[in-house]
Amino acid sequence: MLSRALLALCSALLVGSWPGRALGQRAGAGAAPAAPEQRPAAAARAPAAGLSAGAALQSAGAALQERHRVRYVLDGVEIRGNVRTAARVILRYVRFRAGDVLDVEDPEIELTRYRLLGTGFFASVGLSLRKGAERGSATLVLDVVERNTFVVQDLWLGIAADEDTAGNARPLSAFTGVQVAETNLAGTGITLGAGVGLAADQLALRTRFVDPAFVGTRWSATVTLLYNDARDFFGNRDVSFESPLLEQREVTGYAVVAYKRFGATLGTGHDVSSSSQLSLDYHLEQIDATVPTVASHMRGNSREPIDFDILGGRTVLSSLHAAIDHDTRDAPFLTTQGTLASVSVTVGVPPFGSDYGYQKFEFGAQRWFRLPLRHVLRLEAFAGAVAGDAPFFEKFYVGDLTDLLPDRLLDLAPDRRQPPNFLSTDIIEVRYGDFAAKLEAEYRIPVYSGRGSIYGVDLFGAAGLYGLATRREFTDPPTGYEGFARVPVDITYNLGLRVDTSVGGVTLAFSNLLGLIPARRGERK
Repeated sequence: MLSRALLALCSALLVGSWPGRALGQRAGAGAAPAAPEQRPAAAARAPAAGLSAGAALQSAGAALQERHRVRYVLDGVEIRGNVRTAARVILRYVRFRAGDVLDVEDPEIELTRYRLLGTGFFASVGLSLRKGAERGSATLVLDVVERNTFVVQDLWLGIAADEDTAGNARPLSAFTGVQVAETNLAGTGITLGAGVGLAADQLALRTRFVDPAFVGTRWSATVTLLYNDARDFFGNRDVSFESPLLEQREVTGYAVVAYKRFGATLGTGHDVSSSSQLSLDYHLEQIDATVPTVASHMRGNSREPIDFDILGGRTVLSSLHAAIDHDTRDAPFLTTQGTLASVSVTVGVPPFGSDYGYQKFEFGAQRWFRLPLRHVLRLEAFAGAVAGDAPFFEKFYVGDLTDLLPDRLLDLAPDRRQPPNFLSTDIIEVRYGDFAAKLEAEYRIPVYSGRGSIYGVDLFGAAGLYGLATRREFTDPPTGYEGFARVPVDITYNLGLRVDTSVGGVTLAFSNLLGLIPARRGERK
């Protein structure tokens, strides 16, 4: 025991005597470390009674390692390789400044690299030290390789469908959408983007402006404009309705709500730390909805009226939104390690003119693990709840939880089908819910890596369990379901390719096509 302690002490003395060449390493640096901190008095005293000599030596070795940690006084920060991006934009994401004492083992260094990569401005980022003007000082050097910043943020191409009572898709209709943005406008870090979504008799438009350092402050500014001319489809089976619009009778299997939305969101945000940000938004929009005058459907084995969760005529939605995001990913798209988590609350505020009073709470977290052979495992958890009277498009949509139905594109829900029902539960009765949860795991295998227009291609497979329920599933569940069938949960899965390109990340998934195959087990109730 004593010999091990002596060996550890000698190793600590030898290792601690060499300065680091590069950040996070124990090789030579060409710059001498700053003067070590004074050894704590407790480490200099003799061991207390009852402590073994080995334990005392181990404690002394740890103290000496702490004493000889490599630290430098920064002369400044130098940026190399930035052609388009202004240096002041890069320095927003670097918390180190001239005069700071830099510990080469500080985890903030790696977080700084991840944060710069997460902007999407750079294909690679390297941090190193150069010998300073005086002994014990150094200059922090950032070497960046810029990438294209005009990117496709979202791209939707899919097939929507109606279905018969056995779950067969019919008829088919295409939907498409794209959202593009210049994320580093003229090298200023400002984002200017636009989006359009198209489905059968539906249109959505978006524009977005983000300044991460509004008028030179540490607060960001965000402006978003939206316009939707849309329809949504309600009712489970045997739907009966009367509508003031003749064209709505074209879709005889569902009660259709036609609505238009026009509004804007003003927001701001502030960094809480190098990996966390607080954001605050205010949203105001006008809704003009045409709702069927009378509508009913079969819910379980009973005929019930349909609740459309929207007011007819012209109404106003006014809401406040707050969120805290935590991001330690090493890359924004083909992430290999790190965490992305968010907690948010949205409140409809009648005092600000809203016709809808509600509260919406959401929590989501994803964690990536780097495995041997460059394989990656991702775990995801999500939970959300809505209280009060929120419009249906503010609730949780089944297509956003299962990969076997198209998710919403710019708030459009083009698919009229009900979800698959592998577990034969009453989740088939729910399209928009007040409560939602999901657990999912994804496994990725790299199949290509390059530095041209395509940076990487990964094959992925994912599977998970999700739940969706309205408040009535707890207070008045649909008739005809017993035991476990009253628990509104089901299985989802996906398979495809994730491609990181110079114009953004693209996911080529086969789940939408798989979803056209009848997945239901048994008839609806």
